[in-house]
Amino acid sequence: MTPSDAPHSRWSDLDRPPLNVPALRRGLLRPGGLWTALDVVESTGSTNSDLARRAEGLTEGAVLVAEEQTRGRGRLDRTWTAPARSGLFLSVYLTPGDVPVERWGWLPLLTGVAAATGLARAAGVDTALKWPNDLLVTIPKGSDELRPGETPPGEERKAGGILAERAGDGVVIGMGLNVTLRADELPAPTAGSLVLAGAVSTDRETLLRGVLRSLEHWYGRWREAGGDATASGLQEAYAAGCATLGRTVRAQLPGDRTLVGEAVAIDGDGRLLLSTRDGLQEPVSAGDIVHLRGIDGGLV
Repeated sequence: MTPSDAPHSRWSDLDRPPLNVPALRRGLLRPGGLWTALDVVESTGSTNSDLARRAEGLTEGAVLVAEEQTRGRGRLDRTWTAPARSGLFLSVYLTPGDVPVERWGWLPLLTGVAAATGLARAAGVDTALKWPNDLLVTIPKGSDELRPGETPPGEERKAGGILAERAGDGVVIGMGLNVTLRADELPAPTAGSLVLAGAVSTDRETLLRGVLRSLEHWYGRWREAGGDATASGLQEAYAAGCATLGRTVRAQLPGDRTLVGEAVAIDGDGRLLLSTRDGLQEPVSAGDIVHLRGIDGGLV
């Protein structure tokens, strides 16, 4: 049988090996820890949908990872697809019953902080947060035209997204992250990946452990503070890593309303405060945000 005749297998792309499930379980599932179960499936439509359907029978800390996700969902019913084993596609189930429900809106922002800090350690990539749920990386460009010692300019691209949904007595939080997507595999000109951002490691097991350990840390701090984002340090950490702040943005709000202004702060409820041209500050709790002044002057 020639290589071209060989059937497709999970080992077909040696640059994208499958996850080692026993090793991940040994490293993440420990007595007294947050993570209680970890399953990896070869392919599924949406890890969020799968966990949400099973929510009534789940204990807190269940993790579901897919090697391939064919109908991944983002905000506003957007889809998220990528080649098999080219990224991290996972969902977790959390039940912060001791935290007032009105503070649960911080969970996707908390996950963003956890992902950014975990990836900084594990991949060596500076990951910025775009309110409310996007992960941005900077892709160097034009480096072949630079003089020695010059720093290449960068273009801000979306490398990941987060989606939180109520399910059962808790919340399912999903994350999709482009890890080894090459330029010719990107789904849109505004998309990026860790490898294109110059990650020092694209080992998905290392990245997954880093993200989940960071999420356990931040979730524990937040719960200990009763969900108080200020007391837990979450509000400050999110603001420090948020690329939206200080930008002129356009917010597409429910009801086809559009608001343009400068993003000046994240308030205690996790809302984005916009300073408009008439001098007012308007809080945005939900909406589609476009950066009108990106790093290179473009739209993000």
